[in-house]
Amino acid sequence: MSYIVDFENVSTVGLESSPVAEALAGLRANEARYFRNKYDHVFTVSPAEEVPEALDWVTRILSEERDLVIESRPLEATAFEVDGIRMAYVFYESGLAVNVMYGIEDGQKRAVGFKLSEGMEVPEELASRFKFARQRSKLAGVIRGSFFVIKGEY
Repeated sequence: MSYIVDFENVSTVGLESSPVAEALAGLRANEARYFRNKYDHVFTVSPAEEVPEALDWVTRILSEERDLVIESRPLEATAFEVDGIRMAYVFYESGLAVNVMYGIEDGQKRAVGFKLSEGMEVPEELASRFKFARQRSKLAGVIRGSFFVIKGEY
């Protein structure tokens, strides 16, 4: 069942099994606020098993671009298109959020972003490969993030 993410009344719905559920809910709400403010898009997520195409797309890009496999269990995912950009998000039980931003037109930006919820350790599969910058968020506390540019066609 899909869930519209409310960034005014942050809820852990769907994320309860995460050891950092409140921080992950804040991170998810932060993303929802961004898409509402920038694109007037309602950020809706579903249990990961209900949107296998979104999860498979993100998993394929991670695997083919960087030989990466996220060890944590995916809890929620979403995929949508805004302003000529195909977006996908996966929120993992560990507190990790992975997003793919894929410009549909050739020459547009295409990247994978990683965001770590406050209170979680950097996942082992990412620790030696990426440096994480910090940013503050009213909804999510301190978010650590990193990214890489997508080179292939997906």
